[in-house]
Amino acid sequence: MATPLQIGLMVFPQVTQLDLTGPLQVFSSVLGAEVHLVWKNMEPVPSDSVLAMTPTVTFADCPQLDVICVPGGYGTDGLLGDDEVLGFLRKQAVGARYITSVCTGSLVLGAAGLLRGYRATTHWSAVEALPLFGATPSRERVCIDRNRITGGGVTAGIDFALTLVATLVDRATAEMVQLRLEYNPAPPFDAGSPDTAPAEVLAAMSERIAPFRARRMDAVRQAAARMS
Repeated sequence: MATPLQIGLMVFPQVTQLDLTGPLQVFSSVLGAEVHLVWKNMEPVPSDSVLAMTPTVTFADCPQLDVICVPGGYGTDGLLGDDEVLGFLRKQAVGARYITSVCTGSLVLGAAGLLRGYRATTHWSAVEALPLFGATPSRERVCIDRNRITGGGVTAGIDFALTLVATLVDRATAEMVQLRLEYNPAPPFDAGSPDTAPAEVLAAMSERIAPFRARRMDAVRQAAARMS
């Protein structure tokens, strides 16, 4: 009997739930894969919405993963200086086949020293943070550099997960998962990227998130300074 794929997604307070649940739905559709929600303890973890998620395994009990994935969200700011989180990622990275992220989860990989010398992507509002961790920023929706696979913001997690399934298993399996999920996006507006959003929409959103962006960059600078 083939050894099942071990896939772990980190949960943490204030995770953006779609960053996590998009890939989770894809990975859970792969026959023979064991999917874990990993955190420090087994207490339910609040997301950035009303949805709370319950971890399935702790850092201490987590098996060696084939895939470790860090989703994003405002909660990543607090992880950038969390030695327990960063140590767990470094330990798993030694034996993992793929080290991955969605959205600002890439900044946590960066703070762990796992993106130095790699190309990576993240949410459009956080791209400027990647070079501080020695990464080369990319604006690809899914960025693949050797065994580092990073997804852009939020909904890119589904694209990332399907891409990874095609790599881990085969394209036909990934396409069957896509069909099962009826993942056939046709957004009602062309405002999903700063490159296509109306100028007034981009300006309003940039103003709204400016305090969070500034706080994130402070956390990134502190984390980068610890690495030097």
